[in-house]
This record gives sequence, structure tokens and C-alpha cells, in this order.
Amino acid sequence: MSDHRDRLHEIARDIDSLSESLDEISFDVLREAQREGRARPALDRTITQARRALEKASRLLTSDGPVDD
Repeated sequence: MSDHRDRLHEIARDIDSLSESLDEISFDVLREAQREGRARPALDRTITQARRALEKASRLLTSDGPVDD
């Protein structure tokens, strides 16, 4: 694997970690809303959108698509 690919995979792992952190926050936000008898907060929608964007970025960085070496 080239140095570029190695670095991209490292970044993808960092992104995956951020995605997991967003997941944890999302669960906390949802639990709090449920405890208070509220509907799904807009914040959870925002967190979910950000998490999906991170997951997409991670997939793109680890795909076997073309990379100029």
C-alpha cells in the first residue's frame, strides 16, 4: 500500500472514531428527550446527518478507487 493510501486509512479510522462519538451523543440526546417526554429533538437530526456524512467520507477514503501515487 502506498504512503498516501496508508495516511488515508489512518484518517478514515479517525473519522470512524468521530462518528462513534456522534452516535454516543445522539443516544444521550434521545434518552434525555424520552425522559422529559419530548419528541425527537432537531439536534438529533443534525447529529445523524453529520454522522452519515462522516461515514460517507470514511468509505470514500478507504475505497479501492483511483489514487495518483
